[in-house]
Amino acid sequence: MENKGSDEVEKLKTKFMSAWHNVKYSWALKLKTSFSRDSPVFLLGKCYHFKAEDDDCFSQTSCEASGEDCATGNVEAFRKDFASRVWLTYREDFAPLPGSTLTSDCGWGCMLRAGQMMLAQALVLHFLGREWTWSEALTLQPLDTETWTATAAKRLVTSLEASLQGAMRTSDSKPSPAPSGQNPGSAEEADAHLKEMNHRTLVSWFGDTSSAPLGLHRFVYLGQTMGKQAGDWYGPSVVAHILKKAVKKAMDPGLAGITAYVSQDCTVYSADVLDCHKAPRAGETPDDTPRNGPAPQPTPPNNRAVVILVPVRLGGERTNPVYFEFAKSVLSLEYCIGIIGGKPKQACYFVGFQDDSLIYMDPHYCQSFVNVSSSDFSLQSFHCPSPKKMPFSKMDPSCTIGFYSRSAEDYERISEELSKLLQPSAKEKYPAFTFMQGHSRDYDLSAGLNPGKREWPFIRDKPRIVTTAGDFVLL
Repeated sequence: MENKGSDEVEKLKTKFMSAWHNVKYSWALKLKTSFSRDSPVFLLGKCYHFKAEDDDCFSQTSCEASGEDCATGNVEAFRKDFASRVWLTYREDFAPLPGSTLTSDCGWGCMLRAGQMMLAQALVLHFLGREWTWSEALTLQPLDTETWTATAAKRLVTSLEASLQGAMRTSDSKPSPAPSGQNPGSAEEADAHLKEMNHRTLVSWFGDTSSAPLGLHRFVYLGQTMGKQAGDWYGPSVVAHILKKAVKKAMDPGLAGITAYVSQDCTVYSADVLDCHKAPRAGETPDDTPRNGPAPQPTPPNNRAVVILVPVRLGGERTNPVYFEFAKSVLSLEYCIGIIGGKPKQACYFVGFQDDSLIYMDPHYCQSFVNVSSSDFSLQSFHCPSPKKMPFSKMDPSCTIGFYSRSAEDYERISEELSKLLQPSAKEKYPAFTFMQGHSRDYDLSAGLNPGKREWPFIRDKPRIVTTAGDFVLL
């Protein structure tokens, strides 16, 4: 009886903390984000230059700009591009997470959400292309502070009442593909219709249900194999490995054409990535029940696309300023899918920059559970109308950088371009990460190496620790 009473107290404590976090991350003030009209803005490889009456140009609904003043678009084009990125935030009232009674990830799941957003961008590139934007992106309403606080108060009362009554909502719904709809009347309409279907199905893969292949429940389940539990804080390196496992184990037919690779000890081994690009051998079968999904864009025969994840540490206690330009260069590349990192114990998803400030998507906003198994579930809460900015100087040095490589040929170009970018400057001792030819097993230093075959940037004479799921090796 004593143990039973103690368990009840722990459950009540868990529910109370969950309710408090729901309020804390709903009761948020929306401050306007200012963008300068004099400096270009980069968003995942695209460049925008604003022409506005004042510096708070993002609040303008439209902007007149000439081709000379605008790199690829204006304020409205930037707003549409940003709002088209998939936004994944804290949620509440979903089925309990594996190994716990938690029905919300408020207060601890921000890095998992940031990882989901980065992976979602890779899938957008894979299925929809970088030029794609959501047709309803400009219809999103600004986040309203008064509505947030009112909703937060209601959430607190409801959550506490449910806790005292011992009520717990459960859900066992499974995501399903979007309906086929009617046949559009033209090729352009058919293409747009197909992309909207793919967009909806892509979002459903990240649903907060146990059956969603890339959802929070699956991530928490995979995290348990690495010593993590629901309610723990996850670092960017651990999340990189969880993403890799989730993609490889997600055997939905729509995800068969893509896999993931995580670098070892800040080193990308080219032969390992090229092996990942090879199509699965005949007889490789999924361990999950498949369902329909979007058809990927054409890729060369016997090739899969690869999401390349590179956990790095860009300094000691703080990010070393010498890496600021490197981060800018990376975010200027269209095949970069962003950076997950943030402030200490507060994760976010970096998608661009202007001057000395990073542009990011913030997962720290608690929203209600959305049943993605419904054929017409609302997409509004999966897209953010408002970007945020943060000085580079506040960026935590631990982060994971992501890239999308469609084919083996694409990877050769990417590795060549990044190798040039990674050439250490006079200020830098070492590059953020490196590329090596061959497989990782080829560099087992205990077997001996021929010094004449060493390539830039270096191979250390002493064995380096291979980090797979914990802290980083500081270069």
